[in-house]
Amino acid sequence: MAHYSIKELEHLSGIKAHTLRIWEQRYQLLQPKRTDTNIRYYDDADLKNLLNVTLLYQEGYKISKIAQLPPEQIAKEVLTLTDAELGQEHFINQLIVAMVELDEVLFERILNRAILQLGFSTSVRQVMYPFLHKIGLLWQTANITPAHEHFMSQLIRQKMLVAIDGLPIQQVPHAPKVILALPEGELHELALLFAHYLLRSAGYATLYLGQHLPLPDLLKATEQFKPDYIFSVFTTVNPRISVSEFIEELVEKASVRQVLVSGALVQYYNQTSLPEKVKLIKTIEDLEIWLQEKQAA
Repeated sequence: MAHYSIKELEHLSGIKAHTLRIWEQRYQLLQPKRTDTNIRYYDDADLKNLLNVTLLYQEGYKISKIAQLPPEQIAKEVLTLTDAELGQEHFINQLIVAMVELDEVLFERILNRAILQLGFSTSVRQVMYPFLHKIGLLWQTANITPAHEHFMSQLIRQKMLVAIDGLPIQQVPHAPKVILALPEGELHELALLFAHYLLRSAGYATLYLGQHLPLPDLLKATEQFKPDYIFSVFTTVNPRISVSEFIEELVEKASVRQVLVSGALVQYYNQTSLPEKVKLIKTIEDLEIWLQEKQAA
């Protein structure tokens, strides 16, 4: 069972810890447990109920009225909101609940509703990415396990694959070509998949090579496919070769116009410190701006 501090509940719910303490003392909305060393903590049931309370509160329900409802009734009230247009926080909070409970039906329903209401690209920007960022705290405090991470990332991955599959494969002779691949040891491909979606949507001829591709194999594919661009994402430290060494060797040996790099390991790089042929893509917006600039050129 997960153990959450009140600061973690603040981060996940968006409700200030001071307000949560008032709700706890005045309305008994939260019922903290204590460890053997007398440290207060909250469990998964507390988190789920608080996220549901937060959604009702944001929809204009009075906290004094919510406090009179048992958790089961609060959850039912939340479900009645799904007939209306839902906000970003509603989607994110419900995804957190579904992930904590390993509830695939709920996770699928929320993702589908977000995509239907917002469209695929906007749902990635406004729901999926903020959700992933928010649960980063749970990784740091060991409140979710690899099973939780695999559960939610595979469901999001499936949505991305379906969206990509719905796009036509570019067959225009002079369409710009791009290879998308993760370096050796890198398995986190959600960012690469969304880049694939954006590039193919923009009319690029894409070759998606996916996870864990050694540099020699990437170079061989480059010789055969002859891309204009290579896109890669770096989030996991590789003990065999540093990011800088990988980029330098790729630029030196691959005959391409530009290498686009993204991911946590390059977030603190400066564009001026990179080789001339390398473009730093720190955010989704950076890639979209790059695409707009290429289309305008």
